[in-house]
Amino acid sequence: MKATAEVLRLPLRDPFRIARHEDALLATTVIVEVEHAGFIGRGEAFPVAYYGETAATVEAVLPLLVGSLEAIGSPPEDRAASLAWLDDAAGLMDVALGGHGGAKCAIDIALHDICGQQLGLPLHRLLEVPGDVPPTDFSIGIDEPAAVADRARRAARFPALKIKVGSPNDLSTLEAVRAVYDGPLRVDANTGWQPDMALELLPELQRLGVELIEQPFRAHDLAALGWLQERSLLPIVADESAVDITDLDRLAGVVAGVNVKLAKCGGVGPALRMMRRARELGLRVMLGCMEETSVGIRAAVAISALAEWVDLDGCLLLAEDPFTGLELGADCRWRQPELPGLGLRRRA
Repeated sequence: MKATAEVLRLPLRDPFRIARHEDALLATTVIVEVEHAGFIGRGEAFPVAYYGETAATVEAVLPLLVGSLEAIGSPPEDRAASLAWLDDAAGLMDVALGGHGGAKCAIDIALHDICGQQLGLPLHRLLEVPGDVPPTDFSIGIDEPAAVADRARRAARFPALKIKVGSPNDLSTLEAVRAVYDGPLRVDANTGWQPDMALELLPELQRLGVELIEQPFRAHDLAALGWLQERSLLPIVADESAVDITDLDRLAGVVAGVNVKLAKCGGVGPALRMMRRARELGLRVMLGCMEETSVGIRAAVAISALAEWVDLDGCLLLAEDPFTGLELGADCRWRQPELPGLGLRRRA
């Protein structure tokens, strides 16, 4: 098995700032190609420094992760056996190295691509996740209220908008958005609120038709998250507090839901297991993303039928997606390619 990595720095369509002040103008992502058993699979690692990853760490750990798969053999020529083989690969990577969900995600997606190609099955048919692809919302970063409202107006066809918050202008921003958009709003503070601020905002959020509050406080402050959920009619959804499946048990009974992202938890298989475990614990599920290309988004779309809320708009935030094959319908539902594997092509 051999893997190569290509770091892409892609301009964003609009500035996209969140409360953690990450880069608002460029998305840095890593496209990984894995060559195995006569096939070449493609995956994506979106490194987030908050989770301890950079493009450099992805490149550094790829040889270790690939090396951990030396004894795994070729993927079976049977769908069910292939899924078990993919689960085994994810487990071997976890044994070899803790964390590094983005790097593991890239290899996991690439191996799913390989299995789909070998069996002649598009990714969603390989996985056979029941249900229809739900529509995605659209995310808008922190900016002056008038700028956010202008972007909301342009995104009015989406069935819900996710508004990034965590600035002194949160309330005026939401008021400005509500003046031009009448659908559900989801607010995401990316750990940027304090408890007294959140409590003061709660009645205003309800008045403005906010549907949920995502990660208002610091990732490890579960007591504060639970305190707010007890006082809120709106569901609190953990994101930075819900990195992988090991976080779920301690979040049950604390918040109403979790945001599962392939780039956090390690790929398609780990995300599926995380979503199913969340349901078992009574947690509602959002399926989210980073500012990924359609490689990462296409992989997530294949399992999106299991999510209550879908936030898979990363490639729409880019000025230009380097890949083709994944199309957004007029109903804001992704149309999955019917070619084997991911079914994507590099743009000429």
